[in-house]
Amino acid sequence: MSLPGSSVEPSGDARGAVLSVRDLRTHFETRQATLKAVDGVSFDLYPGEILGLVGESGSGKSVTGSSLLGLVDPPGRIVGGSVRLEGQELVGLSPDRLRTLRGRRLAMVFQDPMATLNPVLTIGEQMRLALQAHGAVPAAAVRARSLEVLQQVGIPDPTSRLAAWPHQFSGGMRQRVAIAIALLHRPAVIVADEPTTALDVSIQAQILTEIRALVAQSGTALIWISHDLATVSAIARRVMVMYAGRLVEEGPTAQVLRRPRHPYTRGLLGSLPQFSAPGRLLAQIPGAPPPLHDLPPGCAFAPRCARATPACTQAPPERTVESARAWRCHHPLDEEVTT
Repeated sequence: MSLPGSSVEPSGDARGAVLSVRDLRTHFETRQATLKAVDGVSFDLYPGEILGLVGESGSGKSVTGSSLLGLVDPPGRIVGGSVRLEGQELVGLSPDRLRTLRGRRLAMVFQDPMATLNPVLTIGEQMRLALQAHGAVPAAAVRARSLEVLQQVGIPDPTSRLAAWPHQFSGGMRQRVAIAIALLHRPAVIVADEPTTALDVSIQAQILTEIRALVAQSGTALIWISHDLATVSAIARRVMVMYAGRLVEEGPTAQVLRRPRHPYTRGLLGSLPQFSAPGRLLAQIPGAPPPLHDLPPGCAFAPRCARATPACTQAPPERTVESARAWRCHHPLDEEVTT
């Protein structure tokens, strides 16, 4: 793992990483200004690992996920950095070559399952097309693999469900189907962009349990993108906190939740009921995230931070490490969060 701008290699053995991202920068060019949606993001992801990426809306987390798959459309573009999947550089790869990797070695699950599912095709037909997109597969093997993944994600009576249409499924079941399609080729990495946000709490809990089991069984690495630290804490072993296009804190999830070092992370925790005292109003982070075309100098969080000083108009230390922890802050917190 590495915070933006760091010249220090991430902790751990990066050679064993299935996905290595270095200084990734994705900008959106408009007539008025350049929006730095992703500004120097670096991290490593290992086989069988679930990595959480959390932040407010507009923090750049979804653009980060899309950038990994080369799914950024104009006026956005990757302007720098490296994304290596199983040792292969993806930045600058031709669209045709990227398409051969998407779905097969690198897959994505979107917040809205209907962004994945075609309403005029049966589930079985969509799974057949997804499997055969990367080469000829016998009909019997298509059916067997489709039934296998539907069963893995908790779809009851998968045989009859192959002939069903997307509109015949509930929202939770449609999301399970979308996850099943992502699993078809046993990809090395899955990027899940807020896949349970629109679901009720009980369905969320079921899907989180199933995802954890699937990752453990398959060894597939998963990046779970969310604005909800509570959901991330339920599924991810490691978490990265993003603000204004940059990573501001990262580390083992339990440690980050128990002892956040960046004031922004503490603010996110303060908005959760389980981290607030009974009978007291939930804490809110004052103000709003800065526009990406007009970021303040130094620390982008400084205008909203109660700990800000004139020093915060300068860039924070680029890397501060405590065991497997890292953060960017002139005035890091040093307190444990009690529930």
